[in-house]
Amino acid sequence: MIEISCERSVGSIPNEILRKETLAPGVTLMEIRAPEVAEKILPGQFMILRVDEAGERIPMSAADWDREKGTVTLVFQELGLSTKKLGLLSAGDKLANLAGPLGRPAEVGRYGTVVVVSGCFGTGPGRALAEALKEAGNRVIYIVEALRGENLFWLDRLEEASDELIVASGDRAAGTARWAREPLKEVLASEEVDRVYLVGCTFMMMSCSRASAPFGVETRVSLMPIMIDGTGMCGACRVNVGGETLLACVEGPEFDGRLVDWDELMERARGYLKEEERALDLLEIDDWHQVRYRDR
Repeated sequence: MIEISCERSVGSIPNEILRKETLAPGVTLMEIRAPEVAEKILPGQFMILRVDEAGERIPMSAADWDREKGTVTLVFQELGLSTKKLGLLSAGDKLANLAGPLGRPAEVGRYGTVVVVSGCFGTGPGRALAEALKEAGNRVIYIVEALRGENLFWLDRLEEASDELIVASGDRAAGTARWAREPLKEVLASEEVDRVYLVGCTFMMMSCSRASAPFGVETRVSLMPIMIDGTGMCGACRVNVGGETLLACVEGPEFDGRLVDWDELMERARGYLKEEERALDLLEIDDWHQVRYRDR
């Protein structure tokens, strides 16, 4: 048996989790003390964290930040081993590492009418982006997608950050559409839109990029491929954009979605599925602060 214990923090120190909240089934919010990150981070940028000394590096977009308090807020979905381990931590626990801000900020200017589309964990950073675009003087239409109605969260905050909110859910429990690409096409067909921003799972961004392509509207996507160091040295996060190989960690994470080679990106994202499934299969949870792995 290999045992990993999460360090318990005492007092107000960097990387300490100050608040934890369940937003929807499998979706968790964490507010973390990180004054140096909070001082500089801008919409569209991300951080890389490790849950413990044995953990992998996970890229996470910032959902919110408070420069005065010196905190950053993450919204994540518990899917793989590392995010499940992160979800086991509680207020008072400490992350092993939190580095940032990384990547280039999102392109925010006064364009006219913009559409922001988010799904799942992307609703956190998507709201921050919409708020910045609205403050820049744009009319913001926000489309939020969820697999099920119960997975939707922050609808009140999305309404505040936008001029119009459109809801889609795969089970049709909320909103009038199943997937975000449907209302996106309707909006693009009915009025003049100057830009589209997509934040969330890769499949949603791919389908919405392809839906917007016939309308010729610039479509910005926030890509979070597999990353390791986050500084452009390892090359793990390379993506094909317009036939050119770019690094998402230093030249992104925002790119023109019309130029992304989505088939290659999806294939690379599936590269470690078997290893991820095996890691989850070996995971045992004894309590909220202890993770064990079966010896096989």
